[in-house]
Amino acid sequence: MTSKYEQKDCELIAHLLRRASFGAGKEAIEICAENGYSKTVQELLYPSNTNSMPLDLIRRHHPEQSAGFESAGTACNWLYNIVTTNDPLTEKIVLFWHNIFATGYSKVTIGKVLFDQLKMFKLYGMGNFKNLLIKLSQDPAMIHWLDNHDNHKGAINENYGRELLELFSMGVGNYSEDDIKECSRAFTGWTLQNLEYSKELAIRNSIWPYGKISWRYQYNEKDHDNNTKTFLGETGNFNGEDIIEIICKQPATANFLSRHLYNFFVADEPPVPQWPYIPPKDPKAIEILSKAYFESNYDIKHMLNVLFNSNFFKSDNCRYAKIKSPVDMVAGIIRLTKEFEVPKTEILERNFQMIFMGQELLNPPSVEGWHQGTEWINTGSLTERLNFASQQITNISNPGTKSIIQNIIKENQEINDPKQIINHCLEELGYINLSEVTLNVLNEFIYLDNKSKKTTEKNIMNLLKLIVSAPEFQKV
Repeated sequence: MTSKYEQKDCELIAHLLRRASFGAGKEAIEICAENGYSKTVQELLYPSNTNSMPLDLIRRHHPEQSAGFESAGTACNWLYNIVTTNDPLTEKIVLFWHNIFATGYSKVTIGKVLFDQLKMFKLYGMGNFKNLLIKLSQDPAMIHWLDNHDNHKGAINENYGRELLELFSMGVGNYSEDDIKECSRAFTGWTLQNLEYSKELAIRNSIWPYGKISWRYQYNEKDHDNNTKTFLGETGNFNGEDIIEIICKQPATANFLSRHLYNFFVADEPPVPQWPYIPPKDPKAIEILSKAYFESNYDIKHMLNVLFNSNFFKSDNCRYAKIKSPVDMVAGIIRLTKEFEVPKTEILERNFQMIFMGQELLNPPSVEGWHQGTEWINTGSLTERLNFASQQITNISNPGTKSIIQNIIKENQEINDPKQIINHCLEELGYINLSEVTLNVLNEFIYLDNKSKKTTEKNIMNLLKLIVSAPEFQKV
C-alpha cells in the first residue's frame, strides 16, 4: 500500500461513502481520511458545496427534459444530479423516500409532477418527519397516485389513509380498520387544483393549458368532514395535520422508520410485508434509532447522525452486508469513471441499463416500492450489471477511467509482486475488500496474462474488468 493513511481508516471511510453516498475513488477517500471520520459524517450531513450539473446546461442539451411530459427524460435529469452532485447524501435520501413513498409514472403519467415530488423530498427529506408527512399528503403526485382527490365528505376513499398507516409510517398490526376510516375522513378535502379543465366538455386532466403539468395542492374546506373522529385512541375534530401529529407520537412509527433506515443504510432486511412476522436483524440498533427519533422531536438528520456514528454501522459485520441496487451500481461506476462531466446523449442509455437491471426510476413496481437484497439479482439482471461495469471501467475515453489506469501504471512500472498491483487496483476503485478466493483468482490471472512481467494498460484494464465482475463488487 502506498497511501500514507491507515488501511483500516480508509476502509471505514470507504464503507461510509458507499452507504451515505454512491461510493468514491481513492483520492476522495484519502481526503476524507485526513479530515477524520466524524468530520466526514458532518460534511455529508451539512455539505459546504451542494452543486451539481446546472439545470440550464442539461436542458440546453436535452430540450425534451424541459417539458417534463414523459418519464425517461425526467429520470435522466435526476440521474445527472445523482452522478454529478457534491451533496450525495441528499440524493441518497431522495432515493430512500422514493422507495418508501413509492409513486409511479404508470398512473401519474407526467414526469414534471413526479420531479416536483423529488424536489419536495430534497427539501424536507432530512428534516422533521411530521413536516415531511404533511408535505407528502399535500403532494399532487401522491394525491393522484392514491386517489385522495376522490376522498370526499360522506364518501371516503381509503387508499391514502390505508397506505399512510401501512407503508408510510406505522406498519401492519399497529392500527385498526376503524383507524383507517377515521384517518381517511380527516384527509377529505385535501385535493388538487386544475383537476378539471372544462366541466362542460367533461375533459379531465388535460395537458393543456391547465392539466396535470400545473397541478397544485388545494384544501377544499367544503369537502372536508368536520365531524368528530376517534383515531388511535384519541378523539377530536381532526384534520390531516392532527392525524399526522398523532401518528408521529407512536412508538410503532419510531420503530417502523428506524427499521427502514437500517434496511437502507445498514443491512438488507426482508420486504416490508414480512416485518410484522419477522423481527429486525438488530433490535438494539432499532432501539437506538427510535430513541434518536423521539429525543430530536422526529428529526431525520439527527437519526442519520446517530446511525453513521454508531458501533453497529461501523462494525465489520455491516460491511458488504447489502446488495447494490441498480442505481447504486450505475451511479457508483459513473462517479468513478466521470463519464458525464458535460451532458451527453448516453445518459438515456444509462437510464435504460438501470431499467434492464430491474430499477426504473420514477416508476416503482407497486406501492411497496422495490424489494431489496437478493431480489435485485437474477440471471438477466446480473448479466446486465457485469456487462455495464466491465464496459464502463475499461472505457479509456472516460476521464476517470483514464486517471485510474494511469495511477496504477505509475505505481507499478514493473510487476514484481502481484498482490501489490491488485491492492493498487482495489484502492483506486474505492478501497474494495475481496475474499481470499477472489484474490487467488486475480493472482493467477496476473501470472497468466502477463508473461512479460510489465504493467501495461491492457493488463490493468483486464484486471479492473475482473474486479468489477467479482461477487463482492455486487455488494455495498
